[in-house]
Amino acid sequence: MKVAVVGATGLVGTRMIQILEERNFPVDELIPVASERSVGKTVVFRGKAHKVVSADEAIGRRPQLALFSAGAAASRALAPRFAAAGCRVVDNSSCWRMDPDKKLVVPEINADVLTGKDFIIANPNCSTIQMLLPLAPLHAAYTIRRIVVSTYQSITGTGQKAVVQMEAERAGEAWGSYPAVYPYPIDRNILPHIDSFLENGYTKEEMKMVNETHKILRDESIGVSATTVRVPVRGGHSESVNLEFEKPFELADVRRILENTEGVVVQDDPAHNIYPMPLYAEGRDEVFVGRLRRDFSVASGLNFWCVADNLRKGAATNAVQIAEELLRRGFL
Repeated sequence: MKVAVVGATGLVGTRMIQILEERNFPVDELIPVASERSVGKTVVFRGKAHKVVSADEAIGRRPQLALFSAGAAASRALAPRFAAAGCRVVDNSSCWRMDPDKKLVVPEINADVLTGKDFIIANPNCSTIQMLLPLAPLHAAYTIRRIVVSTYQSITGTGQKAVVQMEAERAGEAWGSYPAVYPYPIDRNILPHIDSFLENGYTKEEMKMVNETHKILRDESIGVSATTVRVPVRGGHSESVNLEFEKPFELADVRRILENTEGVVVQDDPAHNIYPMPLYAEGRDEVFVGRLRRDFSVASGLNFWCVADNLRKGAATNAVQIAEELLRRGFL
């Protein structure tokens, strides 16, 4: 089994390599791929150094699987080339997510859509993954009419340059004296702005949550309103989620459903200050859910708070889980 990781030196790419090792994915030959400026560098996998190569060299080595985290432009250019060489591609960018011919997969929710004909499979947006993991079983039980979500997203979602910016600000460096990826300082600040603004007043990140929710849950009737916000933390993304159901519910039943959902951990004991926080989600693969409470302003409303490590379940872990599903089904 030859496995390529495209974008191997980035924040998500390094997590992909780490998680392949952690989960004992059957890799006989790792092929780390990155841009020309990183070719020749090394990454460590299972205690051994592996040299970073170009995409052309990687394709020539005929991998069976490629995990992509190199951005939409690279995915658009390279994923079809890997696929044409008989390689299954799991892509973490936004490039293929809404392509009607490509599957958008959270394995715990909709792995059943995968077939042997799928050679480019899309990994959803990090904020969508962590929201839908607890939502999917609730939708099955009560039918979600409307979702209102506000996100509090880690700087790691932007990449290593955002980490450098925040560290420079925390070190007291003057604005303008260091490379900045945000239009304003991020330390001691909050930016209600992730990705570019669209004509409808929403950002691309917000519309990803709308469109990807419909595709993954296979239900265009769900109303979704999202506000995505960047906050100066590193551990993971947090979300405040408000739901309106078609059917009535009992809070105890909601809790039981979530406690029995694969990949979800309920942390909900307000009397003892127990609730999810990104500081403690970092390095974990689960989605943590808490602050479960009724929304008394509507007939069947629910509020909850959820947190997940955006580099892991929000990106790298979900991609590896898709690969595991392809393997389990005999497609690899």
